This record gives sequence, structure tokens and C-alpha cells, in this order.
Amino acid sequence: MISDDFERVGLRYDKNRVHLNLSPTNLVEASLQRGEGKLTSTGALAVETGAYTGRSPKDRFIVDTPEVHDQIAWGEVNQAFSVDDYERLKADVCNYLSERTLYVTQAIAGADRRFSRSFEVVCERASQALFARQLLVRPTDVELRDYDPDFIVLAAPGYKCNPESSGAVSEAAVVLNLTERVIIVAGTSYSGEIKKAIFSVMNYLLPIEDNVLPMHCSCNMNPKSHGTTVFFGLSGTGKTTLSAAEDRMLIGDDEHGWCKDAVFNIEGGCYAKTIGIKPETEPQIVNAIRFGSIIENVVMDSSTRVCDYDDDSLTENGRVAYPVDYIPNAVLRGKAKRIPDVVIFLTADAFGVLPPVSKLDTKAAMYHFITGFTSKVAGTERGIKEPQPTFSSLFGEPFMPLDPNIYAKMLGERIERGGTRVYLINTGWSGGPYGVGERMKLAYTRKMVDAAQSGIIDDCDFVLDKRFNVQVPMECPGVPSELLSPRATWEDKAKYDETADKLARMFEENVEKRHSDMADDVKAAGPHPLG
Repeated sequence: MISDDFERVGLRYDKNRVHLNLSPTNLVEASLQRGEGKLTSTGALAVETGAYTGRSPKDRFIVDTPEVHDQIAWGEVNQAFSVDDYERLKADVCNYLSERTLYVTQAIAGADRRFSRSFEVVCERASQALFARQLLVRPTDVELRDYDPDFIVLAAPGYKCNPESSGAVSEAAVVLNLTERVIIVAGTSYSGEIKKAIFSVMNYLLPIEDNVLPMHCSCNMNPKSHGTTVFFGLSGTGKTTLSAAEDRMLIGDDEHGWCKDAVFNIEGGCYAKTIGIKPETEPQIVNAIRFGSIIENVVMDSSTRVCDYDDDSLTENGRVAYPVDYIPNAVLRGKAKRIPDVVIFLTADAFGVLPPVSKLDTKAAMYHFITGFTSKVAGTERGIKEPQPTFSSLFGEPFMPLDPNIYAKMLGERIERGGTRVYLINTGWSGGPYGVGERMKLAYTRKMVDAAQSGIIDDCDFVLDKRFNVQVPMECPGVPSELLSPRATWEDKAKYDETADKLARMFEENVEKRHSDMADDVKAAGPHPLG
């Protein structure tokens, strides 16, 4: 019973102030009545999240209990939180929430029930309860009758932490207690913290308890052959766009598990960036912005309620959350029929030196999985004058509590066992770096993805790029052959060699600094400068 769940964490239960599993319609109505947001012209609920318009990595912690101490990869990403500080913070948050009207969503993470966990999300805001309902897997009526949460999430955006007494470093704190199985999200209204905290929990549990590889990736499936592709990639690489192909069926756009016989969606919804989206380029996302969806931090005309997705005055990280069934060709059961036959790593290389498409063997796949490279370009952040490399382990480092080598070993084993083909696709620049060359056309990238998925690209001749240690095809259907060799697209070949060596050295320096324990055979499969 929910009263027992409340007692477990120290919340006072008042049936007159606790609303359990309200429908989306009722949650939207409650949000509007409470002044949490407004309806857009298309019927979506628009909210603003105040000072926090994105995740706050410095405010995320894992409680350092004896049960998990030796398993967590502690450091700048996985920061330790003491048990005493946790107990004080939890008591304060529970006292705060106990005095308020609460909206509770009972949900599931993991579409494959063999590996799922139940999360009871307790919210002071109806809009966040709606977010949890739409983003997580919705239990059946039978599952709700016997619902017993594995984890309880306490979402208290109105509570402000005191850094002097709570163990937090600001007014916000996201604290995961993997032993007590409680998540606290306090002081921040950005709902993505709820989503990523739950994902982090699954990334801890699935490898240890279920021998399942959790992945920060999108996934789609051929409706006829059931061939399955997973797409890894950091923000701006095209992960969501490339996986949302009209001739493929979407499994999910962000978080999946790879078990012995299939890939399954950890979520039941999608959380897409809205900046710059248009019906011509992102029709599925645009069509999903309707009643039942939640828009965060998007500028809206107060009179017409029309959203301006090009206006970044609130943030460039505007978001829309919606259930996966808002996508017409989604697989509603959230599970592919078999393991992936193709893995695609997406990178946006602003240096313009990586091949637009190349093939990786198992060790190279493990290397690029551990390093997780893409580029920030000039203008994306203040002070950036030239392309800056970004290395995020596993293409989702902030959400991976274990040693990256553990996840990489699991990936390598699955590639070998399933005969999975792996490709690195550069959606960045060609003919020169950012500001000189041009961004690879989306139409050409789609052709590369199609060729990889169908296997046609494997019928082509390949040549080894000795610097980047990848196999590059000499041709690809639908793509001009001269684009496939990045050096050939540069007018100044010497400048290409200089820039390519510079990037290769960055790979080496990243491994030396952050992944010195990488296996020698994996390390040897990565880039190495020639000059």
C-alpha cells in the first residue's frame, strides 16, 4: 500500500492530500489550476523550470554505503555523499513534502519485465508527475494491483538545500541511495534530473544483477527482417534524427538494455530537444507536441500560444517529453525481436578529419565506446575560438556509476557472440574544419546509415586509415566517392595531416589521463598520430 511506502521513507501520509496515478488529463488540469504551466496552441503543457534549465552535474551524488563503495567508479562524475548527510537531507525533504499536496506516479523502468524495476515517483508538482507518467513504462492494471516499488523518488523542486548543513554544494541536490533504494531530487525543477537519476540506477543494477548491458542510445528495427540497430552519440550528432526513420520502427530514442536475446527500451517515452525543430526536418517530434506532452523552457507567444522553437533566450536546451506511442511507427511493446545486428557510433567531428563512415572491429568498438568522442564548435560556449574535443565515456558518462571498462567488456562480448557489425559515422565537417569546410549533408549520412544497416557497404572495398585505425570504404551507394576520404576533400593536404595528428594526439592524451587502465589490445585499436 502507498501508506506503507510513505512510512518506509519517513513521509506522513494524508489520503486527502495524496493523488495517486492520476490520468494525463487530470494531471494537466491540476497543473493549470496550480499555475505550473500553460497550454500551447497545439495542446501541450508548457512549463518553465527557472534557474535550472538542464542537468546540474556538480549537484549529483551517490550515497557512499559499505554495500556499494567498492563498485562505484568514484570521481568528478560519481561524487560521494555521506550517509549522515543523506539522512539529514532526506528527513528535511520528507518533512517539506509531508506538508504539501502530492502527486504520485507508480511506474516501471524496463519494457522487458524480466529486467524491469518499479519506481514510485512522489512529486509536489502535478507537471512532474505527468512527466514521470509519460517518460516511464506504464504498468498494466494487474501490475498496479500488486505494485511494490523497488525505488522511491522524492521530487521536491521547491525545497532549497542549505550547503552548510545538508552536504549539498548549492540549493539543488540529486542524491541516489542505491542501498536504501531512494532517490532525492531537490531544489531543481528540471525534470530531466528525475529521468537521468532513474537511468543511473538502472545502469548500476542491470550489469550487476541481470548481466544486461545498459546503453545511452537510440534504437530502431526493420519492420520486415527485424534487423535491429542501436545508435550511440552525444548531443548534436544526430542520434534522434537518424533513428527516427520513416521506413524503420522506433524502439526508443535514449535508453536501452541489451540482454541475451533482445534489446529493450528502459523508458516508455521520449525526451527530445526542441531548439530549431521544424516539420520538414523533425516531423515526428513536431507532431508529438500535443495534449499530454510537456514542453520545458520554450518561448511561447502569450496571445497565440504558438511556440518559437528558434528562440533560445530561455535556453538552448528546450525539451519536449511525450509517450512513445505518439510516434506513429514506434514498437509499443518497447522490445526488439532480436539482438542488434548493427551498432553505429555517431560523432560530429568539427576538425573535419575523421572519415564520414568507417568500419570497426571489436577492439576498436570497445575503444570508441570507452572514449565517446565528439566536438564542441566555436560559438557554442563563451571563450571557444576553435573546435574543442569532448570525451564522454560510453556516450553517457554522467549516468554510468560503474567502471567504464565493465560496460565496454560487456559490449565486446555481445559483438563477438552476435556477429554484430559496428560502424563509426562522422556527421561533422568535411573539406576542412568548422568555419572552413561544410557539415556533411544529412541526405548523405542517411545513405551511409542505410548501407550499414543493409550490409551493402560490406560488399565494397575498404582501405585502412592508419592514423585513426579504421577501415574506410572506397565507395558507398548514394554518396560521392570523393567525400569518403577526408584528406582528399582538403585543399591543403599538409594542413589536413597536421590537424588529423592533433586530433589523434587528443585521443591518446584522453586515454592516458582518464583511462590508463584500458586493456593494451583495446588501447592499440585507437587513433595514433603519424607525424
